[in-house]
Amino acid sequence: MSQHRTGLTLGKFAPLHAGHQFMIETAIQEMDEVIVVIYDCPETTDIPLRVRSNWIRTLYPQVHVIEAWDGPIEIGETPTIKRMHEAYILQKLEGRKITHFYSSEFYGDHMSASLGAVNRQVDPDRHTFPVSGTQVRGNPFDNRRFLSPVVYKDLIAKVVFLGAPSTGKSTLSAYMAKQMNTSWMMEYGREYWEKHQVDRRLSLEQLEEIAEGHLEREELLLKEARDVLFVDTNAITTYMFSHYYHGKATPRMTQLAVDAVSRYDLVFVCDTDIPYADTWDRSGEVGRFVFQKQIIADLKMRQIPYFLLQGTLEERAEKVSHILKTYHKYHSLSECIMKQTGSGGRE
Repeated sequence: MSQHRTGLTLGKFAPLHAGHQFMIETAIQEMDEVIVVIYDCPETTDIPLRVRSNWIRTLYPQVHVIEAWDGPIEIGETPTIKRMHEAYILQKLEGRKITHFYSSEFYGDHMSASLGAVNRQVDPDRHTFPVSGTQVRGNPFDNRRFLSPVVYKDLIAKVVFLGAPSTGKSTLSAYMAKQMNTSWMMEYGREYWEKHQVDRRLSLEQLEEIAEGHLEREELLLKEARDVLFVDTNAITTYMFSHYYHGKATPRMTQLAVDAVSRYDLVFVCDTDIPYADTWDRSGEVGRFVFQKQIIADLKMRQIPYFLLQGTLEERAEKVSHILKTYHKYHSLSECIMKQTGSGGRE
């Protein structure tokens, strides 16, 4: 009877890149069972451990992932540091027998010896995938060919512009994207409405389709965005239109609005202090003021922090740029808010 082969690999995966995936996939091909230990490492990356471990769970559901929240942070080749890491891994394995230890690092030698396992080195010279975590952290956009879309999209800050019709959302989204050399998401609802409206109305189901279609396009644009994706409107606005026209929303539409609460990293509200563009597809300036009040009330009800944008296009863009300079994805948003002064803070 052949021995049950269990492979183990470990690391920070900050972020998970093609080299890491090659090692994990090699282990999956060669082993009956694969275990990945992933370390918490706030000294290296802001990306939370749970986000990084979920990349592996999503891409490789057959792998057993162990989150090392209390692992040693010391790095080096001294005997003391080596023994520290060996003891920790043996404790986390809780008696599991490891037959092969997978790595491309110096620690493969001493870690496999402590486990009584084969030292399985995978692409140690980085010939197959010439990439490192440090390289990716320094410039995710230029190294995105080494990143799964599952990983890359979690490195992009999603910034959404909300506001009533004719408050400059589209203009500002396009302007900011050009300034930062990145992508932006047009309001899908306007395009859909122009094609499908009947007597200026859409059905409940069609409004749901708008929210779904908008999300699909957002996901595609995330793959090409550089650092940040600017988004014109989200599912919460579509949900509000559903209630405005029908007095209700479908269960799926309601859930999409709930999901939008935590989907975006920064929320900006474009104010009504610019001239109203009275086009045929809009409901008038009075309707603009009413809908603006409803949007702000809804954000407060959902306890979503937001920044109010007023003034000219250039003044609004300057405020957005200033906030983005103080904001870092996965940092506390309160830190960013506290750095704002005067009327530039949270409304």
